[in-house]
Amino acid sequence: MKLNLKKVLLAAVLCLPATAFAHPGHGGHGFLDGFVHPFLGLDHLLAMAMVGTLSVLHGRRVWQAPALFMAMLAMGAVAGQGGITLPVLEPMVAASVVLLGLMLALPLRLNETAALGLIGGFAFCHGLAHGSELSSGTSVLAGMLLGSAVLHGLGMLLAHSALRQRQDWARALGQAVAWAGGALVVSTLV
Repeated sequence: MKLNLKKVLLAAVLCLPATAFAHPGHGGHGFLDGFVHPFLGLDHLLAMAMVGTLSVLHGRRVWQAPALFMAMLAMGAVAGQGGITLPVLEPMVAASVVLLGLMLALPLRLNETAALGLIGGFAFCHGLAHGSELSSGTSVLAGMLLGSAVLHGLGMLLAHSALRQRQDWARALGQAVAWAGGALVVSTLV
């Protein structure tokens, strides 16, 4: 079965109208609101899936990148709850999707320390973007962390089931995610 890159890119572009609502808040600020958010924000969905995929295809210790992402996501959210912010946070979050896609698409590999450093920084930015929206309680954050863990797991499952044997599919997926991330960056700037 050949992966059609044009169809994957078209699907990513059709999802773009939802990007304006990537961080609209979290409803009633409960556990379920936090849990579903990673599945509804295209930036979060793609980043989580890529971290899981990269951990299987490029990491020596499969659990390390997702665990780091979860810890830094939580730290960023707590910092955001405390009022810390960055002026270009949304474009930085979108750019993380581009870079995660490129990490999968390009034949060159970063050393593990550099890759984990980038992943940790991306996670902190994702958390910071959500932290200012979170209520002071921990319920919505716990839900968001569980939803993120599920997406990491789905990315890992995809890598184990299909991408490990088909590097061309992995590269095509990385390219599609990088293009979608680029469109997300543009949507944050307009």
